[in-house]
Amino acid sequence: MAAKGAKKWIITLTVILCSLLELIDTSIVNVAITQLMGNLGATLGEVSWVIAAYAIANVIIVPMTSWLSTQFGRRNYFAASVVIFTIASFLCGHSQNIWELVLFRFLQGIGGGALLATSQAILFDTFPKEEHGMASAIFGMGVVMGPTLGPTIGGWIIDNMSWPWIFYVNVPIGIIATILTLNYIENSAYEGEKIPANKVDWIGIVLLIVGVGSLQLILEQGNEKEWFNSSFITIFTFIAVIGIILFIWRELTFEHPVVKLSNLSNFNLGMGSFLSFILGFGLYASVFCYPIFVQQILGFSATKTGLSLIPGALATVFCMPFIGKGIEKGFNPKIMMIFGFFIFVLFCYQLGMAMNPDSGSDTFYWPLIWRGVALAFLFVPLTTVALSTLEPHEIPFGSGITAMMRQLGGSFGVAIVSLMMERFSMVHRAILVPNISPYDPETQERIQAYTMGFIQKGFSMEQARQQAFKVLDLQITKQSTILAFHDIFLYLCIFFLLCIPLAFVLRVKKGVKVDMGSAH
Repeated sequence: MAAKGAKKWIITLTVILCSLLELIDTSIVNVAITQLMGNLGATLGEVSWVIAAYAIANVIIVPMTSWLSTQFGRRNYFAASVVIFTIASFLCGHSQNIWELVLFRFLQGIGGGALLATSQAILFDTFPKEEHGMASAIFGMGVVMGPTLGPTIGGWIIDNMSWPWIFYVNVPIGIIATILTLNYIENSAYEGEKIPANKVDWIGIVLLIVGVGSLQLILEQGNEKEWFNSSFITIFTFIAVIGIILFIWRELTFEHPVVKLSNLSNFNLGMGSFLSFILGFGLYASVFCYPIFVQQILGFSATKTGLSLIPGALATVFCMPFIGKGIEKGFNPKIMMIFGFFIFVLFCYQLGMAMNPDSGSDTFYWPLIWRGVALAFLFVPLTTVALSTLEPHEIPFGSGITAMMRQLGGSFGVAIVSLMMERFSMVHRAILVPNISPYDPETQERIQAYTMGFIQKGFSMEQARQQAFKVLDLQITKQSTILAFHDIFLYLCIFFLLCIPLAFVLRVKKGVKVDMGSAH
């Protein structure tokens, strides 16, 4: 039953708060890497496990949320997840060494994974059928704002406080969310039948953990381990492939599967899941690239980087309610998605062109605004259409599977862009270096200028000349990196242009409102 009055908005506040917490924590640690290395005596490779542990736990638990909600009741499961997330956040802040932090981050990911997928299902139950476009818009605000706010909040905390506070800030919010959950959120009237312990798909659960967990591990650690040059990555790739194949076979043949993959035969859900993967790719890859450029090339602080992302996030928040209303009034969601893809292409082109050594924060203002607008036009119609033809009891599964695909898309996006950045930089460096010769007059002039500058700072002639060559080498590296960023965003433009035809295949009749009310 749809909620009414103040209760509806209290439930909405609760689930959006929980979604934001979960998504902020996917990226908030990224800006604390240096502090974690120094305070916990960890290497960069060890700290990368702090990020990986959370993502692996997320991608394992998300597709199971529908089944777990049925087994324990949605209200109890959601409340327990908030409690686990909150306690784990406190323990993360109290960690005494890096491996304690990795363990507690995994536990935090187990609790957080449910918050995102279950929140969407709760919203669709809370809003009446004619307002489900608006429910998608409200949920989308949290999904898009989370990865943007993570580096912003994390940067401010790191610049003004100590690293444990990036976890402690979750505790009071988690306590409030738990109280609100227990008092206002109810079990769904459409929960399926509980499965007795002796009929639970334990083998399916193990295969999910092994297959999908290994895939996420590869994506998180691949760049660090140099991909298939590492036996570690090769072994886990084999495990992931075998595990996922066996998992799919098990779920399609077992009487009571933990993840009902047969529901993906619903065309809109299947295509919507694939498009969610693409959306996650664009959302996370772009957020990953931009901070690296402005911090490493332009010297932005973590706080300044985060603040520069805020206008784009606000553009998303501004657009989403209007898009939700448009869907409710019968505007074709496919047209909105196609428009969103074109705007995202515009964003990729403008941001790539804006990445120059003399760029300032104002240079990136409009490209990031376009990103925010594009994500609003992509997320709301996609989520609404993907779940529009599901039966009432299938909606939690649908929201879980689209969330998992969005997460995996983001992981693939970050992994691929990391690899492209490394390889393209090497290619451009190889092209630039032959053009630098000590016999070239222009090169000699630059080396001489650098040398004189170091001599004026008190260096000897020999030391000054060595430093001059180092500066020249850094300039080549910097230029190679900038050219690599240009290439990456060019390829992203092409990729999203090629994705536009996919929006046409979604099944929405012209002039007919998307009926999210099949759940009621």
